[in-house]
Amino acid sequence: MPSTKEIKGRMKSVSDTQKITNCMYMIASTKMRRAKAELDKTRPYFDALQTEIERVFQVDRKIKSKYFYEEDIPGKKESDADRAKRLKVERGAVACLVITADKGLAGAYNQNILKAAMAMREEYTDLKLFVVGEYGRRFFDTRHIAVEKSFLYTAQNPTISRAREIGKVLLDQFDKNEIREIYILYTDLKSSIREEVIKERLLPFYRSDFKTEKGKGKLQKDFEFVPNLRTVLETSARNYLPGYVYSALVDSFCSEQNARMEAMSAASDNAEKIMDKLRLQYHRARQAAITREITEVSAGAKAQRKKKLKKLEEMRSETGE
Repeated sequence: MPSTKEIKGRMKSVSDTQKITNCMYMIASTKMRRAKAELDKTRPYFDALQTEIERVFQVDRKIKSKYFYEEDIPGKKESDADRAKRLKVERGAVACLVITADKGLAGAYNQNILKAAMAMREEYTDLKLFVVGEYGRRFFDTRHIAVEKSFLYTAQNPTISRAREIGKVLLDQFDKNEIREIYILYTDLKSSIREEVIKERLLPFYRSDFKTEKGKGKLQKDFEFVPNLRTVLETSARNYLPGYVYSALVDSFCSEQNARMEAMSAASDNAEKIMDKLRLQYHRARQAAITREITEVSAGAKAQRKKKLKKLEEMRSETGE
């Protein structure tokens, strides 16, 4: 059994670790609330932009644009692969924006995203990877997987300006026909206890993505589109993509912080269980030490009494008493 000094040293170590995990839990909670507040401030603009795109389609449902797929065949729901085959889409490769964290200690948050990214590499042989987050960069680098573009700024501070920079890189390659489809992989925070990896195609859009609720976005009067309807539609689509990227960055950041909160909470609970076991072990070791000391004192006193009695008997035998 370890000594009480060794047990106390381990108890201090566990206690210090528990303080760190509690602190990290509070920091993650504060960051998540702040990120959600920032997203709520910008959401109305992109909701309005989506409504305007729907209004354009209300004016001319047959308008064509490289940013939008043609309408589905009536009565038939097509997959992306079937649609591409029907439209004979052959230009460029497939791009995927993968959003990870900068560090671990967030449960399975990073592993779930990277697992989905590896599945996409098997699905698309011509996949180009665009990565946000240091964890994802290290993952692909250690496996010698080529990355088309690694956005080197931190995933800890998502901003609309950074989302526009990402959108510009993707749109430039799309406009140059270097890529034919753009996907994004990110984590959606469904609830405080459930997160889900989302694979979403950013370009080209489905027209059905911009169908509004009944009565919402309905034209109240005729609009004049300057310089023309197609230019307005394509400009709106180009502005909509950075908004989606920003929303995904913030959603991923919130999911990361929520995963970290869960991981730190579990670590704190586990530390408390270890502390309970160590306290019990310490009390047992302390009680054993006390019992041993009492036994040693009692044995020493008994030995002294025997020694005195023996000496007294010797003295009596010498005096003849």
